[in-house]
This record gives sequence, C-alpha cells and structure tokens, in this order.
Amino acid sequence: MKSLSDLEAKAARASTKGVPPALRDPARRALVAWITTAVQHQMPLNEALRRIRDGEAAEAIGRAAIAPQLADPNGPAGKAACSAGCAFCCILTGEDGGTITQIEARRLHEALMAFKGQPDGRQWTQKGCPSLDPETRLCRVYEARPMICRSYVSSDVSACETIAGGMPAEGTGVLGAQTLYLAVLTLSRNLLKGITRVPTFSLARVAAGAVDGDSLEDALSEAQHSPRELDDEIARQAVVLKR
Repeated sequence: MKSLSDLEAKAARASTKGVPPALRDPARRALVAWITTAVQHQMPLNEALRRIRDGEAAEAIGRAAIAPQLADPNGPAGKAACSAGCAFCCILTGEDGGTITQIEARRLHEALMAFKGQPDGRQWTQKGCPSLDPETRLCRVYEARPMICRSYVSSDVSACETIAGGMPAEGTGVLGAQTLYLAVLTLSRNLLKGITRVPTFSLARVAAGAVDGDSLEDALSEAQHSPRELDDEIARQAVVLKR
C-alpha cells in the first residue's frame, strides 16, 4: 500500500466479517467516506493509518451519527429517564468492563489522573466506574467519556437498577450510533489486518489504573482486550439496539 487512494480502494472491498449484516453497507460507506475526506485533506498515509488504528475514525463517524439521535425529542434519547446522579448505568457488570478504543482509553486515563488516589465510584459500589464521584455519583470526566457512555439510554430507572444487580430487564439499550461505531471499528480491524492491530480496552480497567496511579503504558497493558472481545461486544450491542 503506497497511498491513501490505495487504502480507500482496499476499504471498499475489505472483509465485513464480524459486522452485523444490517450494518455492513453503512459501516463501509462511512469508513470509505472518512478515508475520502482524508485524501481530500492530503493527510499522510501513516497518519490516516494511525487514526484508524486508534479508533479516531470510528469515533468521528459515531459522533456524527449520534448528534441527531441525541437531539431528536421524539426518539429514545428525548424520552430517556436518565438524570444526573442516577449512575446505575455506571455499574460496570459486564465481563469486559466496557469496550473502548485506544484514543478513548488515552483520553480517559489523562482526564482521570487528576483524581489519582482519591475516593471513586468503587467506594459507592464494588463495580462502580472509577470515573464517578462516590458522593454525588456524577462523572468527574464527563467530557472525556467514551461512546458507550454517550449512547446508553433508558426509559426506566428501575430497569437500570435491576440490570446493575445482575438481572435482565426491559427499557434500556444503546442508540444506533454506538453499534455503527463498533461496526466501523470492526471493519477497521479487517481493513488493517496484516498492517497493524486495532486494539480495544476495558473501560473499567483503564479508569481504575488511572485513579490507582498506574502509568498510561501499564494501564493500557492491563486493560487491553483479546481480539474476541470486540466480536462479542458488537454481537451484544446488536441485540440491545434501541434505534
């Protein structure tokens, strides 16, 4: 591969393995469009590869998709029962601790280093997100929160509490932008196979590492997922897709 144009052509035919069928075409169109924009802006090839690897491309696509969903008063976000300090959705009960990309992990770690050694959400409840203030239950790094936090919505607070206790319940889920974001990330992994690995990380472990004083390198090493985690996460999110 010698140029961004080569990458653009490769993306147009990249494997969609692991991508839910309904999202294969949207994810491909979105990633190809991102690369086309990079071509137009004369982005160096190595820079484009880095941004795709670190999840910046997927994040940009996800944020563009989520903006109208969050703004729609008649959609799931507009009807959400979510409120400041509720925080049941911040009890990280999943096996992977929340799937995030490298750019999100770096941003989260940097933001949380300001709270190194301070009490955190784990003092509220064992699996509480370390990003939480244990007294107010507010996210202390709200602007640095990853896509999974931005996209989760609920129409029933009691359902969130039930799920936080380890039992299934109706009324919660993620906006469609989250699943598109994961689909683009999966497609990115397929696109860069043989070139570089597209890693994902545990939100819970990255946050805990930062608050506990671990270096970025050590936190990422401890929190890095196996490749299978992304496949499992997109399969789970496709099931609970809200929109």
